Amino acid sequence: MKKNIFFLLFLLVQVGSLLASDPEAVVLLQSVKKKYDLVSDYSARARLVTNVLFIKAPVSQVTVYYRKPDQLLVKNEKGISFIPKGTVHINMNNVLGLTNFEAVLSGTETVDGVSCKVVKVFPLSEEESITRATLYIDPVQLVVRRSVVSTKENGTYSIRMKYGTYTWCGLPSVVEMEFNTRDYKLPKGTTLDYDNGTRKATGLPQKGKVLIQYQEYSLNKGLPASLFR
Repeated sequence: MKKNIFFLLFLLVQVGSLLASDPEAVVLLQSVKKKYDLVSDYSARARLVTNVLFIKAPVSQVTVYYRKPDQLLVKNEKGISFIPKGTVHINMNNVLGLTNFEAVLSGTETVDGVSCKVVKVFPLSEEESITRATLYIDPVQLVVRRSVVSTKENGTYSIRMKYGTYTWCGLPSVVEMEFNTRDYKLPKGTTLDYDNGTRKATGLPQKGKVLIQYQEYSLNKGLPASLFR
């Protein structure tokens, strides 16, 4: 009897979560995810520009590796690429892959001349690293043109994406990311004398920026999990 009661309570919670979401927002997210799901993995050559007050990083050529659902690696053969941990959120599957969430439509907004529907997503599981996300979705091309993702440990990231040849599978040609330098964490073992924005510096920018310009993708070649260890 107790098991039946617990099961009914579980069902009520799940139904309540579904009813709390806007059906149109849920359908839109599902349509976008269907396009992103066409890619199981990729490697891509890209140009990386890091604009962070406390790091003098040159423009570099990198290779970006992705493996579904959330493995991402940015590798610079000539040195360390200083990019924030939140770069993982350039992969929209971190949001689109959520299974326990509420989603609501929040009007429309123009991004790079394209009218987008604004969808706010609220994860309901405490185990998720994401606390909330706002997606600006192109309802015609079914791609995310801008996102603002807040995380528990790595702050908030504003990401703008532009598309070209690979629009059909949701892969951007350009990614522009902005983050608060206070939330920036250097890679483990790195020692630099830097200012992460916590020191008082009148007139100095407190925002860091990363630009990734993709030059060529190689899709669905079966990248091994060991590559990301």
